[in-house]
Amino acid sequence: MTTVTTIDRLGDHTGQTVTLRGWQHNRTGKGKMMFLTMRDGTGFVQCVVKKGNVDDATFEALSGAGQESSMTLTGEVKADDRAPGGFEIVASAAEVLQSVQDYPITPKEHGADFLLSRRHLWLRSKRPWAVMRIRDAVITAIRNFYDERGFVCIDSPMFTPAACEGTSNLFAVDYFGEESAYLTQSGQLYAEASAAAFGKVYCFGPTFRAEKSKTRRHLTEFWMLEPEVAFADLDEVMQLAEDMIVYVVGQVLERRKPELEALDRDLSKLTCIQGNFPRITYKEASKILLEHPDSEFVAGDDFGAPDETILSAMHDQPVLITNYPKSVKAFYMKEDPEDPSQVLCVDMIAPEGVGEIIGGSQREENMDKLQEAIDHHELPMDEFQWYLDLRRFGSVPHSGFGLGLERTVGWICGLEHVRETAPYPRMMGRIRP
Repeated sequence: MTTVTTIDRLGDHTGQTVTLRGWQHNRTGKGKMMFLTMRDGTGFVQCVVKKGNVDDATFEALSGAGQESSMTLTGEVKADDRAPGGFEIVASAAEVLQSVQDYPITPKEHGADFLLSRRHLWLRSKRPWAVMRIRDAVITAIRNFYDERGFVCIDSPMFTPAACEGTSNLFAVDYFGEESAYLTQSGQLYAEASAAAFGKVYCFGPTFRAEKSKTRRHLTEFWMLEPEVAFADLDEVMQLAEDMIVYVVGQVLERRKPELEALDRDLSKLTCIQGNFPRITYKEASKILLEHPDSEFVAGDDFGAPDETILSAMHDQPVLITNYPKSVKAFYMKEDPEDPSQVLCVDMIAPEGVGEIIGGSQREENMDKLQEAIDHHELPMDEFQWYLDLRRFGSVPHSGFGLGLERTVGWICGLEHVRETAPYPRMMGRIRP
């Protein structure tokens, strides 16, 4: 009996005979020798198959097996710096479990729509495989970061009776024929309630936006991390956000370097993420944009994607922009006591044109001011009575932010379109597979 192992553990078995279980990714060669690339979900490895080392029936079975044929393969592990992953297998036995022909995604150029329609199969290819493993490392790093700092994960509900930031971009759902509910656009309001119970919390789950947007930065379903901290002010959660990004990028570099290299990611763009992120105010950013020859920014407006791209191009690390006008931000943000026309908020803009990956603020803890804001935004007061209870019973200063997982993964991977960062992306006009 040989040891059954995985491709990512081959370094533990140099010189030994092992068995791998997986799928044929590619095959070249002819005559008495073939080079078979095998994948098993943990990595890719080249397997050298020679007539004489395996019996004739096995050689013929492997020769006739097409891309994505499933198999087991036994052979000696040899170190080879030229081989993908640094190892290759010299096969001595194999069994084809299913011989596949006419696999639809071949080693050639395919259009985006073709691949998205076959996403259930496309995930097997090396590029999405690398992206999903990096996504996994980002999620693991986020959870470890907060666990090490004493946060409690308290998940918020997916169904909500009212909007967090207005109903114009919400998916309405019939709730047992009795009333309308909405798929959540943010877990923040419930996380604030959780923070009043546990002090330091985060929620981490899917959120939904019914924006009719087809830009490279938007999905209709995406994951949000949302920490909330009782007794924290804006400066404290800004530092928390910065520390988290430095930690997450460091963890990805440590755990997923082969995957980053598979994506041809310029690692220097990530190794420079060391902290001390630049911080500017909305007014300072506005001045830069108004003087920029390529900007169409209008003073007082929120920043659009082109504006964020211009601002991010000035820095090799994420930039934190604070103190936006109250008129462009959500009702729950606290007024700046030094300038009531603006709020104590922050957006973190990632480099390389990715745009906003974090949005946060100090929350308004004064009940009267919060009621005024709810009225001003024409939100249903009855639906926010539970939220106002947080100000009625033991109100304290508190702050938090939301991080968009897919945009963050896209930035770390160096991807052009956020759709590549979701296993099964949901966008306008795409809800399958």
